[in-house]
Amino acid sequence: MPTLILTVVLLAGTTSPLAAQEKTLASGLINPESVCIGPGHRVFITVIGEFDKDGDGAVLVLDNGKVRTFVGGLNDPKGIAAFQNWLYVTDKTRLLRINANARTPQAEVFVAADKFPEKPQFLNDVAVDAETGVIYVSDSGDLMGGGGAVYRIHPKTGAVSTVISTKKFAALKTPNGLLNDGTSFLLVADFHTGDLFRVKLADGSAEKIASGIEGADGLAWDMHGRLFLSSWSKGQVYVIPRPGAKPVLLSDKFKAAADICYDPQRKAILVPDMTAGTVVAVPAQVPNEPVDETPLALRVELAFPQLQLTGWSPETAEGKPNPLRPIALTHAGDGSNRLYLATQHGVIHAFPNDPKASKTEIVLDIQDRVQYDDRTNEEGLLGLAFHPDFARTGELYVFYTPKRTRPSEEMRNRVVRFRRDAKDPARFDPNSEELILEYRQRPFWNHDGGTILFGPDGYLYIVHGDGGSANDPFDHGQNLKTLFGKILRIDVNRREQGRPYAIPPDNPFVVRTDARPEIYAYGLRNPWRIAFDKPTGQLWCGDVGQNLYEEINLIVKGGNYGWNRREGLHPFGPKGSGPKPEYIDPIWEYHHDLGKSITGGAVYRGSRLPELQGYYLYADYVTSRVWALKYDDKLGRVVANRPLPDPKKPVLSFGEDATGELYMLVLAPDGRGIYRFAK
Repeated sequence: MPTLILTVVLLAGTTSPLAAQEKTLASGLINPESVCIGPGHRVFITVIGEFDKDGDGAVLVLDNGKVRTFVGGLNDPKGIAAFQNWLYVTDKTRLLRINANARTPQAEVFVAADKFPEKPQFLNDVAVDAETGVIYVSDSGDLMGGGGAVYRIHPKTGAVSTVISTKKFAALKTPNGLLNDGTSFLLVADFHTGDLFRVKLADGSAEKIASGIEGADGLAWDMHGRLFLSSWSKGQVYVIPRPGAKPVLLSDKFKAAADICYDPQRKAILVPDMTAGTVVAVPAQVPNEPVDETPLALRVELAFPQLQLTGWSPETAEGKPNPLRPIALTHAGDGSNRLYLATQHGVIHAFPNDPKASKTEIVLDIQDRVQYDDRTNEEGLLGLAFHPDFARTGELYVFYTPKRTRPSEEMRNRVVRFRRDAKDPARFDPNSEELILEYRQRPFWNHDGGTILFGPDGYLYIVHGDGGSANDPFDHGQNLKTLFGKILRIDVNRREQGRPYAIPPDNPFVVRTDARPEIYAYGLRNPWRIAFDKPTGQLWCGDVGQNLYEEINLIVKGGNYGWNRREGLHPFGPKGSGPKPEYIDPIWEYHHDLGKSITGGAVYRGSRLPELQGYYLYADYVTSRVWALKYDDKLGRVVANRPLPDPKKPVLSFGEDATGELYMLVLAPDGRGIYRFAK
C-alpha cells in the first residue's frame, strides 16, 4: 500500500484563535531548549546558556510559578525527558541522568560519548518508553545532513544500540524530535527536511507520515491521541488531530519554538522559545474543533439506598470478604417496572424500580454451575438479556463461564437460554437451561467480554475478547475463523444446520468460506461493554487496551477495529501499522496516565437529567473516573468529554432501565453497588 504523505498547507499570516489563550510561564531564560513534566508535576526546563560554552548550561525547575536552578554546571543541555524519579538530559555528546527526588540533585553521566556506536556530534532530543523505561536519543550529526542517528539505551545497563541512521536510511538527514508511538514504533522529526518518520523499532524500517514542517523540532502527544509538532525555524506549533489528518497550525507567535511537551494539569503544550527566552503554555486543542472538557455540575448518589440483596453476605462461609460484584442491570421490556440485577457470582435478582425499594427477589441462582474466583475475576456470569418479546416467550439469555472441577479442564464460555418457571412465572427455571453457543478451548482465563444484548433488528449480539493473556498470542483478533476477539450476531428465533440458532442473512461474512458466519465485527481485544443507542441504532463499544491506550469505538457491520495491529490510534506490536483503510480507528482514546481499563457505558436517553441527553457515559475501572462523551455525527468527531463525579469505587458496568435512565454498578463491600447521577 502506498504511504500517505501529509503536507502542511498554510495561508500566510494565519493565526489560531487559541493564541489569545497562551500563557507565559517563564521568561528571561538564556536559550531554553527543552521542557518536560517530572515527578510531582514539576516543570523542568533545559537552558543551553551561551552556545558552545561549557559549564553555563542548566536544568531549571518551575515550582509555584517561580523558576530556580535545579542542577547547574552543564555544557549545552538540550533534550530532557522524565521517567519515574529520573530526568534524562542530552548534553552535547553525553547522556546525563538526574534523580529528581534527591535532596541534593546532581547530574551523573549515564552514557558517555565513547559508549555510543559512533562518536556523537550533536545529541539532541531524548524520549523514554513509558512502559519499559527504554531511552531513545537523537544525534543530529553535522546539522548538514550527515552523521545523524537515533540510539536505543537500556535503562539499567546503559547499553547503546542504533535504531536508525543517515547511513542506513538515506531519506533521513538531521534527526531531531523523538516520540514513542506505542511501544513498538518511534516518531522521528527531521530538522533538515521537515519530514516526520515512523520507525519500526524491531528492524529500523521507516515510513514518512508527514512533510513540510520546516525546522521540525519537538513532538508531543496529548492524552487523547492528538499529535503536536513544533517548527524551530518558523516559530510555529502544529497539531495533527488524528492519524492520517493534515497538520493544523496551532500557533505562530514564537521566534524559535523548540522541544515541546504536554502538560496534563494545564491541558496545554509547553513551548520553549529559544530566541525569546520564554516558556509558554498553549491550549492543547485543535483550532476550530473544540472539545468541551468542563465538568458537569452533577453529583453521584446511591440509586436504591435501602436495597438489601437477598442471600448476599459481606463474608463467605470461610469468613473471607465477599464484596458484591454487580455486573449487569436491565429490564424485561414487559411494562412490569421491575429491574433485574445480575452478580458475577451467578445470581440474578429482581426488584421494583423504586428508589425506596428495600429487598430483592432471587429469580435465578446458578452459582452451582458458574466459575468465579477473585484471583481470576474476569470470569463468571457476565451478561444477560431478555428476549425482545419476553412477555410472550418468557426467555432469558445468560452469558457465563461454566465451573471447572479440575485445573486441567477445558476453559469455556457459553450463552444459554432459560425459561420462566411454569410454577412461579416471576422466576426462571434453573433446569430449563438450553445451550445456544459455546466458546471452546479458551486459551486463557481473561478477556472474556460477556455482554449480550438484543439489537433493534431483533438479533442477539454477543461479545467475547481475544482469548486472553497479552499481545493476542494466537492472532485471534484478525482471524475470521475464530469467534474470539469478535462481536457476533445471531438469530435465536430460528434453528438451522443443526445449530440452536440461525445466521442473519445479511451478516457480513455469511458468503465467505474462510470466516465464521456469526461474526458481525472483529479486531477487538477485550470489549467491555457494548450498548445500542436506541434512537439512532448506533452500537457503542469500550475496548480495554493493553500497553498504553483505552478506546471507544462505533461499531459497524463488518468493521475491523485493528487489534492486534493497532492499539487505540497507534500501531501495536511486531505486525503493527499506521492507519489503513481496512482498520477502523476509535473515535476516542485516553492514555493510561488517565486510566487503565475502560468500562464502556451507554448513551443517556432518560428524562431526569436533560444536561446528559445524548452523552455516552463511560468510566475507568482502575481509577473510578467517569466521563460524559458526545460525538457529532455530522462533524464526524468528538465534541465533548466532560468529567462526572465518580463513586470512589471501581465501576464494573452500567445499566439502563425502561425509561432510558442509566446506572453505575460498582464493586461494593457493603452490598450497595447501584449508583446514579443527580442534580
